[in-house]
Amino acid sequence: MNFNSWRSPLFLTLTSLLLFTPHLGNAQQSMEGLAAWYGPGFVGNRTANGEIFNPNELTAAHRSLPFNTQLRVTHITNGKSVIVRINDRLGDPTVIIDLSMGAAKVIGLSGKARVRLEILKQSP
Repeated sequence: MNFNSWRSPLFLTLTSLLLFTPHLGNAQQSMEGLAAWYGPGFVGNRTANGEIFNPNELTAAHRSLPFNTQLRVTHITNGKSVIVRINDRLGDPTVIIDLSMGAAKVIGLSGKARVRLEILKQSP
């Protein structure tokens, strides 16, 4: 294989990666799905990161985001939003986030509802 025969495909591949990587990165910064909330029955229990659960704090449980990641959670129906910190792991497979009672009150969530999650600050 000579120098010119592989240079063109390599250039196209690298150019494609540069063009599409920012788009893929942004897609991972937000997601939509069902949210629920939890509270009084868990008061005093330890969260997955070892904190004592306080239902009035603006915290949440997520399946995989690192602890201490900050998210903006927006209720799709009413447009209200709250910023929460991930400190627990999700148990309910039907939702993408479980909000503390305090966070749920801020956005008017009384059961399950569709929300948009936007990552504001992701911990390592």
